[in-house]
Amino acid sequence: MYRTRRLRKTENIRRLVRETKLSVDDLIYPLFIEEGENIEAEIVSMPGIKRFSLDRVSKELDEVVALHIPAVLLFGVPSKKDEEGSETWNDKGIIQETIRFIKKNYPNLYIITDVCFCEYTSHGHCGIILDNDVDNDATLVNIAKQSISHVKAGADMIAPSGMMDGTIAMIREALDNKGFMNIPIMAYSVKYASAYYGPFRDAVDSAPSFGDRRTYQMDAANRDEAMRKATFDDAEGADILMVKPALSYLDIIRDLKNNFDRPIACYNVSGEYAMIKAAGEKGWINEEKVMMESLRSMKRAGAAIIITYFAKDVAKILLNR
Repeated sequence: MYRTRRLRKTENIRRLVRETKLSVDDLIYPLFIEEGENIEAEIVSMPGIKRFSLDRVSKELDEVVALHIPAVLLFGVPSKKDEEGSETWNDKGIIQETIRFIKKNYPNLYIITDVCFCEYTSHGHCGIILDNDVDNDATLVNIAKQSISHVKAGADMIAPSGMMDGTIAMIREALDNKGFMNIPIMAYSVKYASAYYGPFRDAVDSAPSFGDRRTYQMDAANRDEAMRKATFDDAEGADILMVKPALSYLDIIRDLKNNFDRPIACYNVSGEYAMIKAAGEKGWINEEKVMMESLRSMKRAGAAIIITYFAKDVAKILLNR
């Protein structure tokens, strides 16, 4: 009789045959930068995560670098909002200034920028509003302007999150025309209209003032549609395909892994983070073990890259082994 337990007998043999290994190299750390001064504000619904003004972010970046986390994903919280989100392409805007600051002081840190509008618009939606909905093609023009502004400031990668049709083609063409052919795009190819985003909206003050985002983010019940959307992004020139959220969509991560010859990323979103943190604080779960099990499940499903608010916690565990 073949006994599968032979290869589980000791920790050393379990390590030798372990199929899925999580590494610090897999991690991207989201970072919230707020316009203003002397700001270091904890986000109540995301324990341990803060919004920083640029003059207070160095300690956080020092820790990220010391933990060998390779990349950050930047989100801006501006002091001014308008109907179009025009601060997103202001060359002296909060994200542009943050990029220049990191490039000067942390030159080896890889900078990815969120390209969207919900944090910057007075209505909280991801683009220009027409007839009570986001106008797809008018928004694409502004997406291109935002992307070029970020790259001119020094961004290493663009990550457009608004789920407008044709986004990747518009950005790729705009970047190439400006001579930025070597800037990669991480597409939010499969971004569901999810209840797991709640704490993030606290983090960046981006809750919609009316309606919701279901006309542009994907229906959480759909699987086949994810493949169609990823196919479009792949054909338009995306370099990395992302699934967001992660934990409830591991099947989608595996679908993309099986069908596309691109690196697959996933976003371990704010609600997933908050649930583990809250249950851990209550003593209902072992926070560290559940965190590691959750992230390994994303890697096992096929994600090469994990965007996670747990990045620092995971790095401390991995580097101390």
